[in-house]
Amino acid sequence: MTNELKMAKEKQCTLCGYQGKPKLIIKGSIETELILWVYFIIPGLIYSIWRLTTCYRACPNCESPNMVPLTSPVARKFLSD
Repeated sequence: MTNELKMAKEKQCTLCGYQGKPKLIIKGSIETELILWVYFIIPGLIYSIWRLTTCYRACPNCESPNMVPLTSPVARKFLSD
């Protein structure tokens, strides 16, 4: 893998300065989702849809969604400081 390709996959958090791959954050609880599916089908479906539409990639360190590619001007400025 080339260095440029590696840099394109890795991102930098503009809040805490973490460099690396972001993690997927899914709001809500899997336990709540399972209980709703078992006992209440329609609310379970609504809850599942809500969980899928609110997931995002975030910093593994601070869970901030403010991650930018290392090749971006913002990350370059952050790295130079």
